[in-house]
Amino acid sequence: MAKKRVLILCTGNSARSQMAEGLLRHDAGDRFEVESAGTKPSSVRPEAIAALRELGIDISGHRSKSVAEFEGQPFDYVITVCDSAREACPVFFAAATKLHHSFDDPAALTGSEEERLALYRRVRDELRSYLAEFARR
Repeated sequence: MAKKRVLILCTGNSARSQMAEGLLRHDAGDRFEVESAGTKPSSVRPEAIAALRELGIDISGHRSKSVAEFEGQPFDYVITVCDSAREACPVFFAAATKLHHSFDDPAALTGSEEERLALYRRVRDELRSYLAEFARR
């Protein structure tokens, strides 16, 4: 059976969608081919890398990608993890099943390193729970 293709979108492709890509690949990569992208890509946040490293998942080689890189490619699912990405979701993914759940943006938090990492951990765990439910389809 062919793997289902999944594209996970957020604005910067720096934290939420990167963590979601790493989690889904790790937890269900035998069933899904997973990519992530952003509507306004930036760079992968070190806190996202650290939060996944705590689970033994290495995303240090990931790069922030533009949604335009995937134009014309077929996906079975497009998952948006922030409201901004859902609103800007390109029409060229019209054939894909679209799912949405908005998660807090840990990249937007200012504060101490420990406060920021605590939010990354919470969002990571929320993403993992959401994606586990998705993978049961």
